[in-house]
Amino acid sequence: MWRVRRAAVACEVCQSLVKHSPGTKGSLPLQKLHLVSRSIYHTHHPTLKLQRPQLRTSLQQFSSLTSLPLRKLKLSPVKYGYQPHRNFWPARLAARLLKLRYLILGSAVGGGYTAKKTFDQWKDMIPDLSDYKWIVPDIVWEIDEYIDLEKIRKALPNSEDLAKLAPDFDKIAESLSLLKDFFTTGSPGETAFRATDPGSESDKRYRKVSDKEKIDQLQEELLHTQLKYQRILERLEKENKELRKLVLQKDDKGIHHRKLKKSLIDMYSEVLDVLSDYDASYNTQDHLPRVVVVGDQSAGKTSVLEMIAQARIFPRGSGEMMTRSPVKVTLSEGPHHVALFKDSSREFDLTKEEDLAALRHEIELRMRKNVKEGCTVSPETISLNVKGPGLQRMVLVDLPGVINTVTSGMAPDTKETIFSISKAYMQNPNAIILCIQDGSVDAERSIVTDLVSQMDPHGRRTIFVLTKVDLAEKNVTSPSRIQQIIEGKLFPMKALGYFAVVTGKGNSSESIEAIRDYEEEFFQNSKLLKTSMLKAHQVTTRNLSLAVSDCFWKMVRESVEQQADSFKATRFNLETEWKNNYPRLRELDRNELFEKAKNEILDEVISLSQVTPKHWEEILQQSLWERVSTHVIENIYLPAAQTMNSGTFNTTVDIKLKQWTDKQLPNKAVEVAWETLQEEFSRFMTEPKGKEHDDIFDKLKEAVKEESIKRHKWNDFAEDSLRVIQHNALEDRSISDKQQWDAAIYFMEEALQARLKDTENAIENMVGPDWKKRWLYWKNRTQEQCVHNETKNELEKMLKCNEEHPAYLASDEITTVRKNLEARGVEVDPSLIKDTWHQVYRRHFLKTALNHCNLCRRGFYYYQRHFVDSELECNDVVLFWRIQRMLAITANTLRQQLTNTEVRRLEKNVKEVLEDFAEDSEKKVKLLTGKRVQLAEDLKKVREIQEKLDAFIEALHQEK
Repeated sequence: MWRVRRAAVACEVCQSLVKHSPGTKGSLPLQKLHLVSRSIYHTHHPTLKLQRPQLRTSLQQFSSLTSLPLRKLKLSPVKYGYQPHRNFWPARLAARLLKLRYLILGSAVGGGYTAKKTFDQWKDMIPDLSDYKWIVPDIVWEIDEYIDLEKIRKALPNSEDLAKLAPDFDKIAESLSLLKDFFTTGSPGETAFRATDPGSESDKRYRKVSDKEKIDQLQEELLHTQLKYQRILERLEKENKELRKLVLQKDDKGIHHRKLKKSLIDMYSEVLDVLSDYDASYNTQDHLPRVVVVGDQSAGKTSVLEMIAQARIFPRGSGEMMTRSPVKVTLSEGPHHVALFKDSSREFDLTKEEDLAALRHEIELRMRKNVKEGCTVSPETISLNVKGPGLQRMVLVDLPGVINTVTSGMAPDTKETIFSISKAYMQNPNAIILCIQDGSVDAERSIVTDLVSQMDPHGRRTIFVLTKVDLAEKNVTSPSRIQQIIEGKLFPMKALGYFAVVTGKGNSSESIEAIRDYEEEFFQNSKLLKTSMLKAHQVTTRNLSLAVSDCFWKMVRESVEQQADSFKATRFNLETEWKNNYPRLRELDRNELFEKAKNEILDEVISLSQVTPKHWEEILQQSLWERVSTHVIENIYLPAAQTMNSGTFNTTVDIKLKQWTDKQLPNKAVEVAWETLQEEFSRFMTEPKGKEHDDIFDKLKEAVKEESIKRHKWNDFAEDSLRVIQHNALEDRSISDKQQWDAAIYFMEEALQARLKDTENAIENMVGPDWKKRWLYWKNRTQEQCVHNETKNELEKMLKCNEEHPAYLASDEITTVRKNLEARGVEVDPSLIKDTWHQVYRRHFLKTALNHCNLCRRGFYYYQRHFVDSELECNDVVLFWRIQRMLAITANTLRQQLTNTEVRRLEKNVKEVLEDFAEDSEKKVKLLTGKRVQLAEDLKKVREIQEKLDAFIEALHQEK
């Protein structure tokens, strides 16, 4: 009986459950019973015909997680106190199996959808390799002729169909939680009641805590997922780098040789280089985009640039200003990570530390070279190209850091100069301003943000970058302050985007890879991301470079055609002005004019070698005699001529000639030769060429002449060899024929007459005009001239009385002359008497010597007999013959040295000077001036800029 009662009670429970279960639709009565009841009693019923497939269907429908009712179960009261001791393990086992089946089904559907979406993303990221089909064999490109790929693609399910198969995971999670509570060990009634009682306070608190934990867990999972996909994307990009590196490299096997075109960014960089040298005097300004990097000193500008360029390429210093002039860095993609300057062919391998050190040293040297004396910074730009696999294509300009205080060692105007340089770059309406702010210092100390706000008040072309976020997060008490900086709420400055980066641990020896790993690790564990203060796309230098590159190319596409149109208009205006002013002249710019002038100068130097030897010797002999004539007459001839006999005369002459040759004569001869060469060179350089002469080259030729002469030095060994030659020439006294004797007399007469003329001019200046000039030209003598004239007359009377008077006056003779003048009322000084006597006696002596020279014309016969038994002695003629012969031999020697050595050395110096001037643009601007030159220069630059812009625009359209 007890068994019948217990079964009845169990059946009543089953019926109550089945009534409240809307998922049961079977028609058999036994299928509506509870699983526990069937397992205990109904298995022994004689009419039971239970089929396992039907039971499985009933269980599956009942266990559907989407239709489980959330209501209280009505349990019939049990009158007997007996409770079963079974744990109902078959039911829990079945529920676990059903749960596992749904998890497997959901994972399969979700995994398929995720795989399809990842495949689509990867397919979009694969680069277009249509231009590099020549690398892959032809059979690969013809595979579509044998396999219908389109049919296979259509047969695959798309992402929408896969999404329809996915279950509602929110409802699955909720149902699983309820099932877990339902099948928990313990009293079934209590478990069901707790799971379905919405009014329980403890359950509400548990649900609130559970929701908060779920939110935190989901945020953490989302962050890990983002970082996971970030690593996957970086791995794909690394593989893409290697692939593009292989594509860009030349085929060493020689199967395919294809000349790679110049990259788009290189073409754009060349346009900017030409524009930087363009003199905008025709209201055409440079509005092409650049990425201008500005920031306070030591804010991390250089580090950000190096992270973008993926190499430590800039000089570094601890707190010292290192960026002293703008550096234009052109980033482009290439097979090798290299750097090179615009004006140099040397490539620096950025994967080698020694090349990196050499590059930093070269940049520092160029900066110091650009800085003029007395300045700290310079506006002159250094152009640097950096190529490497995976680099974002753009042009960045690193500017000197903005300072607030001028320290010792800086120029007083350093602060204003930096501001003017920064404003000059930022006032370009198409320039992208990359504003760098140090996150480790107080925002109120920033200077650059105010400057950027003035230049771009609406923030339409500004990108804000907060550096050293690791130090900021470590030191800042309120993390929300960093969020306010990133969101642009703390500064009045507006921006297109806000980014946060980490530039290393402050160690200058850190590699780029180490900094990148440190940055990734920091943001992976940063509270700024976990608390959603920063978004994932706002962090890391890689995301920054992608955003800057996209903004840069967008700005380029929007502005380049407008800039090209403005240069077309400028070109038309310049061409019209040239046709109106210089219709018959070619448009030669400064470099072309310099080449033309260079050829003319070299032709004129070569013409020096065409000067005849006779001309060289004549001008050398004449110039040398003009230089030494005074010494010969005053110091050699006059003292010797005042001796009493011929023996003393010859002895005096030999001694003085020897002294002169040893000390002065060779040096004077070399000076004369060098001056003669200069005069001839100047004559060829400056003489007009008739109608072909162009005065635009005059300043350049004069500068080349002066610089060449300054650099030229005569051979030091010339004096030694010349001294021996001159000494031997002066020792020779043998006149071979009458012709040489007459030539010596003629040379002597010319020399004495020239000295006599000079002496008479000196006397005339001393005593004033004679009576003819006073009557004809109405001139009068001064009081001093009158005194000199009276003294001269008195001295002439003395000479008439004694024509053999020696060259010096005795003291008693001076006294006599003074007293005679005082008797006539003329007060004179003894020194005045001596000065007047010197000129008077010189004139008397020269006249006497000229008379003696006429007598010696017939003295060659006596010379051959050595003047034996003859009252006529012509030793002075022999002296002048020796001087004349020495001049001829010296002129011949100097001529040989000029034509064989010095002219060639001078020509070499001229070539060196021209080469130096060709490399010095400032020299050419200074020496080749004028409206014509400037107009041609501007016209050439505008044409060059327009051609490069047109080529760039065409390449830009082809890339689209």
